[in-house]
Amino acid sequence: MSVHEQKSHWLNRFWRWIATGFFFAIFGIGGLVLSLIWFSLLRLFIRQPEKLHRLTLQSIRYSFRFFLGALRSVGVLDYRFVGIEKFEQDAGCLVVANHPSLLDYVFLASRMPRCDCIVKQALLSNPFVRGVIRAAGYLVNAGSEELMLACEARLKMGGTLLVFPEGTRSVVGQPMTLQRGAANIALRAHCDIRVVRISCTPPMLTKQGKWYNIPPTKPQFIISVENKFSADKFIDEHDLSPALAARRLTHHLRSELTR
Repeated sequence: MSVHEQKSHWLNRFWRWIATGFFFAIFGIGGLVLSLIWFSLLRLFIRQPEKLHRLTLQSIRYSFRFFLGALRSVGVLDYRFVGIEKFEQDAGCLVVANHPSLLDYVFLASRMPRCDCIVKQALLSNPFVRGVIRAAGYLVNAGSEELMLACEARLKMGGTLLVFPEGTRSVVGQPMTLQRGAANIALRAHCDIRVVRISCTPPMLTKQGKWYNIPPTKPQFIISVENKFSADKFIDEHDLSPALAARRLTHHLRSELTR
């Protein structure tokens, strides 16, 4: 590599470091603006609950699209969606995705017509996002039977529930481990499941890395929306054990997400 190429490479990485920090600050500020100003205005002028919820989700979706487009335009990252039109068919569907990066939810929520998400209870203590979580009506993972019932009800009402069955971001270089919560939800609701595979090369915003650990080259995200299938096909009429059905379905999900 020539001296000029080395300098160009160093400057590009430094620029991506500056831009990443700036846009993460914007993300937090944007969450406060949506919560304190925009959602308050919506509640003031929109009295119909269904319309208010729809406009709230649309606001989040388009805000995320703007955020991702800005990251792409300044050269922090690039991304490509494959089969994104399939999300239009997913009312009452459980969307299951792998979780390599902190941006996975942002990518999916920016394109799903409706995104009912399960979030960690700890996020309700985050002043930058808790207002968005409450306004969107996201389900809070408190590890209780009430959560399972709420997920089942949301799906049967035509919601589209997004779940990362790993429970947290993937660990680079480690085999994928899935919890059975997603399978249990799908089997209880007798719903369809949509699998989404997300890849990021080189890795960015992983579980081990902080935001300032900038990869040597611009990351490329690919979000591939696969065909859906029914959870009911994993229920064996000769063996009605819910635990065994959940185990079979979880094994299949792992195969699909790592394929």
